[in-house]
Amino acid sequence: MTAKNDHAAGLTADSSLRAAVAAFEGHMRGQGWSDHSIKSFLSDLGILTSYVGADIPVRAVSTGDLKRFSEWLVEDRGVPCGPKSLARRVTTLKVLFGWLAQTGVLEHDPAAPLIHRALSPKIPRVLADLELRRVLGVTQAARRAEPPDARPHLLVTLLLHTGLKKGECMRIVLNHLDLTDVAQPFLWVRYPGRKGRLKERQVLLPAWWPALLEEYRAQYSVTDVLFPCTARNLEYVLAGVAEGARLADGLSFEMLRWTCVVRDRRAGMDEEELRRKLGVAESTWRGMASRVALLVSQA
Repeated sequence: MTAKNDHAAGLTADSSLRAAVAAFEGHMRGQGWSDHSIKSFLSDLGILTSYVGADIPVRAVSTGDLKRFSEWLVEDRGVPCGPKSLARRVTTLKVLFGWLAQTGVLEHDPAAPLIHRALSPKIPRVLADLELRRVLGVTQAARRAEPPDARPHLLVTLLLHTGLKKGECMRIVLNHLDLTDVAQPFLWVRYPGRKGRLKERQVLLPAWWPALLEEYRAQYSVTDVLFPCTARNLEYVLAGVAEGARLADGLSFEMLRWTCVVRDRRAGMDEEELRRKLGVAESTWRGMASRVALLVSQA
């Protein structure tokens, strides 16, 4: 089943590529994409329209056209196009034509068969809703076990709601947590040294999370460092959860970070707010933003 939205409402398969790109720009702005990401996507699509023709009906753009366009970028355009740039532009094609298919403008997505080159950024693994329910079922069951263990649920929910990296998680001490506002507790993500200051930030926590923290502290006698163990120990915790939840691909810090990203975008968080939440520099957000858009379009 397809779902039209306001920005695609005036489009048909006979609409020009120019019109489709203009409508897609409206869609990006409506979804809260950053100006930087919109500019980059439009730049990539401008190259495409120059290659196949701005007035070509979108139904006439074939998979073959898009494959030849990708080859032309690398071999014949005369402008350097390395693996990362090519991967980004392939992602742009997939996001645009995936959106046209999803909204019912196109019956089939001509970009779906395109394959990223081997050196392109790996598309992250994100937990599906059913998988996430199984994961949380396992961690909640651990809290009710004998003896009870709140650590798996504390760890998984922390990563799921904050998108922290492994190193950031391991550096948390209790005074990084501000629980004075019961409705909006938050975590200060801290970095040692002057170089990491730009990555420091506040990240909101769920209102129910402090109670879970107290449960965990009572079980593990935590007084300073939130996780007084090695990162490897926490990886074992996630491996145990994955086994209980029947996840063939396992469960990792990165998987939960990307699941957080997709959930936040689906919930309406705009790109700039998400970038700040994750502590990602503007200079590196472009490549990440294209993967986020692709993951959200597939969710």
